[in-house]
Amino acid sequence: MVLPNDVYILLSVVNTALRDGESLEDLCAEYGCTREELEARLAQAGFEYEEAARRFR
Repeated sequence: MVLPNDVYILLSVVNTALRDGESLEDLCAEYGCTREELEARLAQAGFEYEEAARRFR
C-alpha cells in the first residue's frame, strides 16, 4: 500500500488503524515505511506520537 500524500488523511488512516488495535510497527510494515519515516512525516505538520494513548496528536 502507499501512504496518503495529504497529511490529514494520513493522520486519520494511521490513528484509525492504531485505534482498531494495529501496532505502529505492523502499520509501517504494511505501508512499506519505517516508524521513523512515518513519525517524521507527521511531525512536519506538527503531530507527535503519544505512546501511552497509541495515537498521533
